[in-house]
Amino acid sequence: MTSGRPRIGLSHIWNMCIGLFGVQIVWGLQNVDTSRIFQTLGAEIAQLPILWIAAPITGLLIQPLIGYWSDRTWGPLGRRRPFVLGGALLTALAMVVMPNVTSLFAASVALWLLTASVNIAAEPFRALVADNLPEEQRTEGYAVQVFFIGAGAVFSSALPWILSHWFGVIGVAPPGQLPPSVRLTFEIGAAGLVATVLWTVVTTRERPPESLVADAIARTPRGPLSATGEATLTRSGLAWTAVGLAIGGIAWARGLEHEIYVLAAIAVTFGFAQFVVIAMRRRGHTSLGLFEIVEDILHMPGVMRRLAVVQFLTWFGLFCFWIYAIPAVSAHHYGASDTTSAAYNEAADWVGILFAGYNAVAALGAFLLPPIAQRIGRPATHAICLVLGAAGLFGFVMIDDPMLLWVPVIGIGCAWAAILALPYAMIASAVPPDKMGVYMGIHNTFLVLPQLFAATVLGAIVNHLFGAQAILALGLAAMALLAAALAALTIKETQPL
Repeated sequence: MTSGRPRIGLSHIWNMCIGLFGVQIVWGLQNVDTSRIFQTLGAEIAQLPILWIAAPITGLLIQPLIGYWSDRTWGPLGRRRPFVLGGALLTALAMVVMPNVTSLFAASVALWLLTASVNIAAEPFRALVADNLPEEQRTEGYAVQVFFIGAGAVFSSALPWILSHWFGVIGVAPPGQLPPSVRLTFEIGAAGLVATVLWTVVTTRERPPESLVADAIARTPRGPLSATGEATLTRSGLAWTAVGLAIGGIAWARGLEHEIYVLAAIAVTFGFAQFVVIAMRRRGHTSLGLFEIVEDILHMPGVMRRLAVVQFLTWFGLFCFWIYAIPAVSAHHYGASDTTSAAYNEAADWVGILFAGYNAVAALGAFLLPPIAQRIGRPATHAICLVLGAAGLFGFVMIDDPMLLWVPVIGIGCAWAAILALPYAMIASAVPPDKMGVYMGIHNTFLVLPQLFAATVLGAIVNHLFGAQAILALGLAAMALLAAALAALTIKETQPL
């Protein structure tokens, strides 16, 4: 289906997306340095997943809300840009705070502030492209986003190594302190975020709501629940509540890690929210406010439902990789676990270079995605890239020489390019224009739920099942991406509902 919107010039697309360069500087520094910060302040390997839990929880809560509110916002800066700008300013503040904390508790609080703020800034970018671009340009638009995401990650991942090796900034520190090179990278990242987001906010114009509504095909508004609909919602609510109570009961009976209660609470809360929707509909409410998100989740297009499975597996694997990359490479390839040693810090800096490498591959490879997807389809293209990513992760386990790890990085970069572009292009073509923001936010919960799941179970898996060998977590990540590739082949793209 062609939306009838005019095509947009490449320079305008680049202006619209350049703010993601700054956003990804933040994500890049968080991904490569958060475990380093926690370990420096005394965290054990088994503690890392739960300390990272701020990232998935804030994404789970904030992204659907920002999508919902931005769908209903219009002002001098439009509907998406106020959230982009406000989130960027809060994130810059958190970036200055986090590397200067002196305790594990303070670092955890700073990570909560950082991830909450960057989620506010990042979420509207996906809907901004979908709002402004016609269908035939959306894959191109998301490919440009991947370019800036990759470029920002390359810059942020390599920055500590560059500062240490090119400019002589000290890359080691006494026990319990972060090297000056790490602190300086966060300050540079804060400045880069504000500068690039301001560029996007100033140079981009948004289409007014009436223009978007004119593009939407007719949909029947949701009215009072039918008897069948109410029964379905009741069964769903009971099921989610029962699953949550069961998870909590098993965790209590077996004395499992307390973080598992987080999963139980999420399931129970979602089940309870469905009963609230039933009660509001019974009373004749035509508008449910924030609870409308619950109905939107239950009425997701088929493409989103299948993508949910793909994304759960994909992001579980990615979270394994991000958490354990530095501990795995430092222990397996450098034989170092002491965070104050030169070998550990050399390994951490090398992982930063490897992260820069896979993001560079993604940035360049993203421009190959539109022609390939046009030829064989987005789902098949996505599946092929995920297989390449799985091969790359297996390479980390199989290769002993750390200098050769740039080879598997190529496969991971191919997967990363597809992960950041193709699912969003598929969703933008399958959901109503007036709900673009909320559905992009809901989709992003399928990125954070697996991270939350990983944060609750990975500590026990690595500590007990893998004998505290972090390198085996990267093998688990590879298996998850292979399963995601198979799930991607089940997707059939549809037109907007």
